[in-house]
Amino acid sequence: MAEAHQAVAFQFTVTPEGVDVRLSREALKQIYLSGVAAWKKRFARIRNSVLTGVYPATPSSWLVVVMATVSSMYCRIDLSMGLVCHIRRYLPGCRYLSFQHRTLLSAALFSTGVWLSGILLCRQSLKLLLSYHGWMFEPHGKMSRSTRVWVALVKVMSGRKPMLYSFQTSLPKLPVPSVEATIHRYLESVRPLLEDEKYLKMEALAQAFQQHTAPRLQKFLVLKSWWAPNYVSDWWEEFVYLRGRGPIMVNSNYYAMDFLYVTPSPLQAARAGNTVHAILLYRRKLDREEIPPVKALGIVPMCSYQMERMFNTTRIPGMKSDTLQHVLESKHLAVYHKGRFYKLWLYQGGKLLKPRDLELQFQRILDDPSPPQPGEEKLAALTAGERVPWAEARARFFSQGKNKVSLDAIERAAFFLALDEEAQGYERDREDSMDSYGKSLLHGRCYDRWFDKSFTLVVYKNGKVGTNAEHSWADAPIIGHLWEFMLGTDIFHLGYSEGGHCCGEPSPALAPPQRLQWDIPEECRKVIDSSYRVAKALADDVDFHVFPFTNFGKGLIKRFKISPDAFIQISLQLAHFRDKGSFCLTYEASMTRLFREGRTETVRSCTRESTAFVRSMMDPARGQLERLQLLQVAAEKHQHMYRLAMTGAGIDRHLFCLYVVSRYLRVESPFLAQVLAEPWRLSTSQTPQQQIKMFDMEKNQDHVSSGGGFGPVADDGYGVSYIIAGENLITFHISSKFSSPETDSRRFGRNIRQAMLDIADLFNLPASKVAN
Repeated sequence: MAEAHQAVAFQFTVTPEGVDVRLSREALKQIYLSGVAAWKKRFARIRNSVLTGVYPATPSSWLVVVMATVSSMYCRIDLSMGLVCHIRRYLPGCRYLSFQHRTLLSAALFSTGVWLSGILLCRQSLKLLLSYHGWMFEPHGKMSRSTRVWVALVKVMSGRKPMLYSFQTSLPKLPVPSVEATIHRYLESVRPLLEDEKYLKMEALAQAFQQHTAPRLQKFLVLKSWWAPNYVSDWWEEFVYLRGRGPIMVNSNYYAMDFLYVTPSPLQAARAGNTVHAILLYRRKLDREEIPPVKALGIVPMCSYQMERMFNTTRIPGMKSDTLQHVLESKHLAVYHKGRFYKLWLYQGGKLLKPRDLELQFQRILDDPSPPQPGEEKLAALTAGERVPWAEARARFFSQGKNKVSLDAIERAAFFLALDEEAQGYERDREDSMDSYGKSLLHGRCYDRWFDKSFTLVVYKNGKVGTNAEHSWADAPIIGHLWEFMLGTDIFHLGYSEGGHCCGEPSPALAPPQRLQWDIPEECRKVIDSSYRVAKALADDVDFHVFPFTNFGKGLIKRFKISPDAFIQISLQLAHFRDKGSFCLTYEASMTRLFREGRTETVRSCTRESTAFVRSMMDPARGQLERLQLLQVAAEKHQHMYRLAMTGAGIDRHLFCLYVVSRYLRVESPFLAQVLAEPWRLSTSQTPQQQIKMFDMEKNQDHVSSGGGFGPVADDGYGVSYIIAGENLITFHISSKFSSPETDSRRFGRNIRQAMLDIADLFNLPASKVAN
């Protein structure tokens, strides 16, 4: 077979006349091309490191400074004020260096010092400018004169054509709030949730903590903030994610969906070919740092640190704590289909396989009639169950032989691909169509996703796609950035033929995907079955409801002069009160990427102002004008809380880090213990939209994303994710547990819909009454 001949560079046969060696020119050519491509990547990384290291200057600017210094010396103008002569005096004498040569070298050294000083000055100036956050607290649509001057200075100091990591060293550090401010905001946040007696007890605990325990803990935290790039992120990654010993499926991993209305191709192999190629184009841009950094309002750069581990990354199970394994480069993909694992090479001759070639390879996997090997089908259930049994099984059964080779192929892959046997997607005549789609992406069959990979791309039988992402290495906006690029590239740049195939002609000489080989003993299969039972019980308990809200969207909400996010969060408070008859501690995720290595902060959305509005909606005696006034106050309060969280003045990350310090110092704090034990019975998050301007959404309204979701945080609570897609669509993803008699995802969905309509009715606008 042609494929077999290309697998080796030469063949030899021992004969009576000697050794007959036959070289394969094609194989040698491919090896040569692969080597050239690898060296090009190395040089590109070195070049990018230099360009990022000297930004906002450029290497050519160094040459300009040197030439200006030397030229001034020839014109008998000493710009160095005698420093060049001073440097020349200390240069060692050498017969190869004349007086003139030493003068030129001294001028070059002086110029380099001036150039580097200029870079440091620019970076420090930009860091100072980026430490200003007053622009966030100004009224919408209004900008003070000082902020206008600040914007102009930021634009000047930001330079031109920054690379992905150009601003990393210019971003300010996350500040440590004062204990007094954090305690004050915490007590304010729990006041509407506690009766007078319980609140007075909590207030006493807080004051005792503030006076006696907190000062010592705060000193250690401030010391860490001076030393570390971010005083929260490393502990957050370790203690919240990597040290968790329970299943990461449902409890930690999250998902993202395909277009809501459009399926670009109904052919599974073709859609897989285009999406994988688009994702690898993104990886190439990421490696070359050609992706511009995300900027708030198009001006303020945000941290790109989380993007470093997007590809070639796997969470490795441990007995006490997991670790993240990130390899610099990976040239293959791990694929799962019908209980079988494959290794698929993504390059030929150093060049990325084209979509049509990838489609051919995926079709070969789909057409493969071979059955799974014993124990292979449900092997990935190990990543879905408890972490300790998986760590033990990995050490015992996957540390040598063919099992180690195959496991390495999965863990060192660029990412994981599941070719699913089901069809999923939105169907207008099926109310539960999005429910099964969400559940499928969140946990699948518990053994057809590799939950430890940075992300698993899922391609369904009907061409729909989705992804399941591991949470420890990054937050949802990072995957969202990749996802938007992939969807836009897939449909608007790569496209499909009339028959739904990828464009171009395939190369039949490609070696087929490689089946991974396993030798799984009976004892290991018992561990797999045990992990599967744990995961299956968890998955079966997840109650999921996903629905598109099409009555109105952000277009109408903005006419109310209210933030769309604040409108939805207040609607959720109203819906929850109607659902359970009470308020609860509410988590809304916000990002702190305005700071170096920033991740997330909590916005405590249940405030005194929002509860006052909800009570007014439940009281028939309250008038419409009073309700509107209370709504405006609640919305402004929510926006203020969100801005505080984004600017480093949140509550929960500071308290979390104080608790970590207390555990290291073995200091008992009843206040911190109680705060960290409080359940988030309503956990919410907004999916970011249009981080990349791949296409005009208003002109392509059918190509809106469905967003993504996550599992419930509390056993008796709800998880709610929503995406504000376009002007007239908001998609909600609601999760809870069947085992809780207090929750029902569909009931809560109905309450959300009604709450949105009821609040819109306060404004007496006809558009709010349009039925779906």
